[in-house]
Amino acid sequence: MVELSAGELEATFHPEVGMVGSSLRHRGEELLGQRGGLEKYAKSGSSFGIPLLHPWANRLGGWSYGQVDLDRERSPIRVEENGLPIHGLLTASPHWRVADQRDDGFTAAFSFDRPELLLAFPYPHELEVEVSLTGAVLTVQTTLRTTGVMAVPVSFGYHPYLTLPGARRAEWLVEMPVTCRAVLDGNGIPTGANDPVDLEPGPLGAQTFDDMFPDIAPGATFAVEGGGRRVGVVFEEGYPVAQVYAPEGKDFICFEPMTAPTNALVTGAGLRRVEPGAELSARFSISVS
Repeated sequence: MVELSAGELEATFHPEVGMVGSSLRHRGEELLGQRGGLEKYAKSGSSFGIPLLHPWANRLGGWSYGQVDLDRERSPIRVEENGLPIHGLLTASPHWRVADQRDDGFTAAFSFDRPELLLAFPYPHELEVEVSLTGAVLTVQTTLRTTGVMAVPVSFGYHPYLTLPGARRAEWLVEMPVTCRAVLDGNGIPTGANDPVDLEPGPLGAQTFDDMFPDIAPGATFAVEGGGRRVGVVFEEGYPVAQVYAPEGKDFICFEPMTAPTNALVTGAGLRRVEPGAELSARFSISVS
């Protein structure tokens, strides 16, 4: 466990449990949706806080992609309610190592070379996650380095669960700088079509979301405000896609930075690759005011 503190903001991460961010506290009050908490995440993969989704974010449209056939018995694959693989392979993984720790942050690394992982994603690489807390901003930078002879497809993401203590969900003010929304099928998989959209800032009210928004500009800020606080997720670089998740009756909203669209490993749409010997970095931050 690594605990960080800067002014009125405190953060806790667990490299030993999948590098999940378990807590972000402002003036002692929790800003991350806890759901089942760390224990349930470690046991069953039920997400909370700020989990990393790698090597794919959200769902795949089936149990194969390219030349790969996924096997739940041989690889640590989670399955969602429609029977599809979800959230990648590193949920609650104990194999992260802290490479560097400083007063304002730390760096952790993961070698993606274990047999059970390569069966489902046969691309050796290393992940490095640098977390820093300065002033009222938590920053997470993720770097993927190819260590094998094949280019690595990149489709990881993060799933921050945000909540506002002291404010009713219906009264939360939401700001989402989007221009189009992906058309999804009944399983939440993009069809390849997009609809133009202009979502004016305003109350969340009774609205629900489980939507994907492509074409996110670098520096775009998704924000939720209420109870005397504003929490913003800044898509600083490398995250051109956002998933927004705010289910009915739940006191959280998720603004999810994604390096590629949902199901990109299957379709190839918007999928970048990191050539042997090269690297790719993506960065987002969470600001509190």
